[in-house]
Amino acid sequence: MSTGTFIARRLIKGNRQDASFSRPINVIAIIGIALGLAVMILAVSILTGFKQQIRDKVAGFGAHIQVVNFDANLSYETVPISSSQPFTDKIRNHPGIKNIQVFATKAGIIKTDENIQGVVLKGIGSDYDWSFFRTNVVEGEVVTVTDTARTDEVLISKKVADMLGLKLGDSFSMFFVQDPPRMRKFTIKGIYETSLEEFDKTYLFCDIDHIRRLNGWKEGQVSGFEIFINDFDELDYMTDVVRDAIGYKMAEEEEQLKVTNIRMRYPQIFDWLGFQDTNVIIILLLMILVAGFNMISELLILILEKTNMIGVLKALGADNKVIRSVFLYQAAWLTARGLLWGNIIGIGLALLQLKTEFIPLDPASYYLSSVPINLDPVHILLLNAGTMAVIILMLLIPSQLIARITPVKAIRYD
Repeated sequence: MSTGTFIARRLIKGNRQDASFSRPINVIAIIGIALGLAVMILAVSILTGFKQQIRDKVAGFGAHIQVVNFDANLSYETVPISSSQPFTDKIRNHPGIKNIQVFATKAGIIKTDENIQGVVLKGIGSDYDWSFFRTNVVEGEVVTVTDTARTDEVLISKKVADMLGLKLGDSFSMFFVQDPPRMRKFTIKGIYETSLEEFDKTYLFCDIDHIRRLNGWKEGQVSGFEIFINDFDELDYMTDVVRDAIGYKMAEEEEQLKVTNIRMRYPQIFDWLGFQDTNVIIILLLMILVAGFNMISELLILILEKTNMIGVLKALGADNKVIRSVFLYQAAWLTARGLLWGNIIGIGLALLQLKTEFIPLDPASYYLSSVPINLDPVHILLLNAGTMAVIILMLLIPSQLIARITPVKAIRYD
C-alpha cells in the first residue's frame, strides 16, 4: 500500500468517527453525485425503452425489411409478384433473419348501419408471425390462417371497432372500389390495440386469399415479402444481405424486385426518435458537469481543512504527488459512494416502473400507455465508468493548489 493511499484511508476512517467540518459537505457531495447518476440512468433507460418499443410497434405492422415489385408505389393497390422466389431459401437460414412471410394489401371501406370508415385490409398467410399482435390483443384472439381453407375471420383494432360500434363476434360488410365494385363480409375474431393511432385506425388483418380473389390474382401471387431480423442495429447490413440475395435481374420476363427497410418507409418516425438522443446527451452532460463541480468544491474544502496536515507532510519530506494522491483518493472514495447510491436509486426506480407501470402516459401523444424502461447493464456500466473518469479528470486541476502550499505557512495556518 502506497503512503498516499494509507494516509487517505486513515482520514476517511477518521471522518466517519469524528464530527469534522467537512463531514456534512461530504454528505452533500455524495447526495449530488447519487442524484445525478440516478437521473442519468433513468434518462438513458427511458429513452432506449421508448425507442425500442416504438420501433417494435412500427415493425409489427410492416416488418423490418420488405421486398415488393419494383413498380410498386406508396399506395395500397400493389403490383403482384410470385411467392416462389429463389432468394427466400438463401436468406431463410441466414444468421440474424428471424422470419420471412408473405403479405398483400388492399384499401377498402367498412360500412355499418350508422358509420363508414376507410381502412386497409392486410392479407397474411399461414407463415405469418403473430407474436407482436398476440401481446396486443385486448379481446378474442388472432386469426388462424391455413393453406387448405379460406377463413372470413379478421383481426380489427379497438380504434376502428369503437369508431364503427363493432364488438367481438360481430359481422360487417367491406366494400372495395374497383371495376366492378366488390363486397366481402367478415367476422371479428380478435381486437387489438397498440396505441399507434395512425396504424391502429388503418389496418385489418385477414386471410391473404381474400386479397387474391378481389384483385383477380393467380394462386401464389402476393404483394411482397416481409422479413423480420433479430437485431435492429443490423438493419442496414441485413438490408444489404437481402439485396445481395436477390441480385440484379436483367431479363425482361424476370420480376424486378425492390428492397426497402422500415427506416426508409417511415423516415419521419425515425427522425423524430433520433431527435430524442440530443435531449438525453444534454441531460447527461449537465448531470456530469454538476457532479464534477460539486466534487471540485468538496476537494477544495478538504484541502483547506487539512492545510496544517499538508504542511506537516511537506516538512517530513512528502512531495506534491504523494499529497495530491491523498486527496484524489478521498475524492474517488466519495464519488464511489455517490455512484453506489445513485445506482440503487436509479435502478430501483426503473425496476419499480418496469414492474408496476406507476407512471402513465397519454397514448394519443406518446404512443405508449406508460413510461417505458430498458435496463441495459452495458449502459449502466458505461455511465458509472464515464462519470467516475470525468470527475477524477476534473479534480486534477484544483488538486494543483497543493503545490502552492508552503510548509511554514501551512503549519502556522489556523
